[in-house]
Amino acid sequence: MPTARKALLDAALSALATLPWTSVRMVDVASAAGVSRQTLHNEFGGKDGLARALVRDAVDGYLAGVERALGTADGTADGLAATAAWTVRAVRTNVLVKALLTGCWSERLPRPGSLAAGCGEPLPGPRSGDPGLPAPAELLRRAGERAVAALDGERPPQDPEELAMTCEIVLRLALSYALVPAPSGTGGEPAPLVRHVVARVPYAVSGTSPRAGARSPRRSPGRSTPA
Repeated sequence: MPTARKALLDAALSALATLPWTSVRMVDVASAAGVSRQTLHNEFGGKDGLARALVRDAVDGYLAGVERALGTADGTADGLAATAAWTVRAVRTNVLVKALLTGCWSERLPRPGSLAAGCGEPLPGPRSGDPGLPAPAELLRRAGERAVAALDGERPPQDPEELAMTCEIVLRLALSYALVPAPSGTGGEPAPLVRHVVARVPYAVSGTSPRAGARSPRRSPGRSTPA
């Protein structure tokens, strides 16, 4: 059974599906969650606190989904394909995740504190010392770090720098799929293109790096390698 806090967050997110945040009433959120309005105020302190918690919950939920996707995959290509698929699904189904990853906040969404207008701005913290919520590039970086940490133990060993770059490419590719649907007849999912990308970054999955003097996979057949 969900806690009162979780029930309130779910109720607030559901309300956003049909109403702009300015029209969402705290009494209705509390009622939908099956708790008193006083409980809502005890948990969040007011509408701005609920807004901030709602957006933070979207951050945590997205990153937790990245970890789940990586945990159920077998190998680098599967892990990155699953992460890309989750990113596309999260952006398409959660308006707050979409705003967090693009930096664009419509007037319908909660704008905690003094969130700046426009795109790409981080959400400020409510008080001194609060780091606020991540800007889009920071959220992608956090997702990429989780991917690298999960995939770095694959065998054969992988080049950390190339793996990190591949993870970022895959996440940005997934975001493009989420915002611009794929042509009809292609399945609409990023997995095939992700596998195509991973297959062309051999250093990320072989443990060899061209910076370390490894032979390039593009070397013409028959050309000898100096001793």
